[in-house]
Amino acid sequence: MALDFTAIDFETANGSAASACQVGLARVRDGRVVAATGWLIRPPAGHDAFHEWNTRIHGITADDVRTAPGWSAQLPRLIDFIGGDVLVAHNASFDTRVLRAACEATGDDLEPFDYLCSLQVARRVYDLPSYKLPAAAAAAGHAAFAHHDAAADALACAQIVIDAGRRSAAADVRALAERVGVRMARTEPLSRAIAA
Repeated sequence: MALDFTAIDFETANGSAASACQVGLARVRDGRVVAATGWLIRPPAGHDAFHEWNTRIHGITADDVRTAPGWSAQLPRLIDFIGGDVLVAHNASFDTRVLRAACEATGDDLEPFDYLCSLQVARRVYDLPSYKLPAAAAAAGHAAFAHHDAAADALACAQIVIDAGRRSAAADVRALAERVGVRMARTEPLSRAIAA
């Protein structure tokens, strides 16, 4: 199975999509996770207040990210890990919105990329009472993980798509999307030249 993609997950400091405070990434090659990582991010200025609700969910505080590099400093590392891969995320509209909003807040350029939502895939592949990440990951055989830790969530998301690919005998991510009847999407480019 030639399923190649990168799963991504963000945690945010508050209700602003630009307030990324943690990212998790899992690279998949031929239907196997070959690399996984995650790190804290100091959210962009003006989006850096930590709200109690968010901290209650993921446990990250302003003190935790005080010495972490900011979004602009870490964006090249994030983009380098992704490379030319299709991105996969559970509720991908949220994670792609975080990526774009943080770049808008900092004035960073962002090339377009294709992405697939593992939540939509799970709804087509599994028959579950809930399609939240823990339930869908358990259906994929990945039951115990630290939910709301971005690295653990990215890995769980990857396992859902790997399992769905195996079940549908899809040759790649695009074939998987077609076989289960979900749409691949593509972000718009974001650059200072266009925005000016």
